[in-house]
Amino acid sequence: MLEAQSLRKAVVPSTLIENPSPGNLQSTRLALHVSVDGSSCWVYVASGCHIYKLQIPLEDTFVSKGKESLLIPVQTQVLDSFMVNRCPHRSEIQSIVLTETESSGYLMLGSVDSFGHLIVSKQDTTGKDINRVTYSVLPRDGGVGEGSWAGLCFSPSQWSMAAVAHSFCKTVDVYDQDIHVRTLRTLWYPSSLNFIQNQCLANESSMLVVTEGCQLTIWDLRMKENGGCLQRICSSPGDIFYAVCCSSTGNVAVGGADRTVTIYDPRRWSALSRWVHCSKYEITGLAFSSIDPDHIYIQGVDYEVFCGQWKESNKVFSFRGDSNWLGFSKCPNRDVIGGWCDSGSILVADVVAKESEM
Repeated sequence: MLEAQSLRKAVVPSTLIENPSPGNLQSTRLALHVSVDGSSCWVYVASGCHIYKLQIPLEDTFVSKGKESLLIPVQTQVLDSFMVNRCPHRSEIQSIVLTETESSGYLMLGSVDSFGHLIVSKQDTTGKDINRVTYSVLPRDGGVGEGSWAGLCFSPSQWSMAAVAHSFCKTVDVYDQDIHVRTLRTLWYPSSLNFIQNQCLANESSMLVVTEGCQLTIWDLRMKENGGCLQRICSSPGDIFYAVCCSSTGNVAVGGADRTVTIYDPRRWSALSRWVHCSKYEITGLAFSSIDPDHIYIQGVDYEVFCGQWKESNKVFSFRGDSNWLGFSKCPNRDVIGGWCDSGSILVADVVAKESEM
């Protein structure tokens, strides 16, 4: 069982971001990581053509609860904030992602804008600005098409491999650093994507899951037949998927307009569990727990984020933002989740395993 150790709420200084640019329904403009000593959290948010970095404290506090295990946040101050000056996008940034590298002390920050321009830069985990762009990849069509939502994910076993989804183009481009590997062509507009994580499977970095319209599609980058598409799983017509995530055990979770989270087994592509109508409104964000993969974090359009046990369809705790979500993400390999609201509020929850009662 999991429990929230702290829930902090801070406000982005108006001198840093006066009016955030409106985001897409998918809240993919936030990324975060915990400092080396664990005392604070660095939060990256994207607005317009720029990325901003904020430091928020993570000290343990008493967590008070309201009705139905709703957590009440503790107000805190932003310790430090500045604009990241090495992500020179020319159109609105749609997604940002942090991934760990083989070298300790560094993270890779990837960002993609509405035309599919990808920029990956090196980040120091201590918060220092090292001003180093690792590589940049221009969109395959030269940026002449129409701008739309774009998504990004890194391979968990090979950080140099990235996949970029461009909604209106109905494409997913796969890169090994700045080298284009392959283009996958979807039938519908892609809305979320993720590499499959499973230590039991060989070549796990070659398997990609994509939500497109009311379909969950599974792609094998090694396969040429059928354009690389291995499997298509359809939901009810009109129930668009908005979010997909993968656990360390290989399970795949998908959610969207039907307000239901479905967990799939990638070995058979059969449903392991369905948490029906777990959210009041559309589900636009999902993340498996790193502590216990039987728990999942779910973000809905109704300002709510909650943690639950998907096997038992049991909600553990939840917290709410004060306006529309512009960003939602979970820290890699640690249960620290963050959300950024249209009002400028940032909420960060530190979740730990619940101690067994004596």
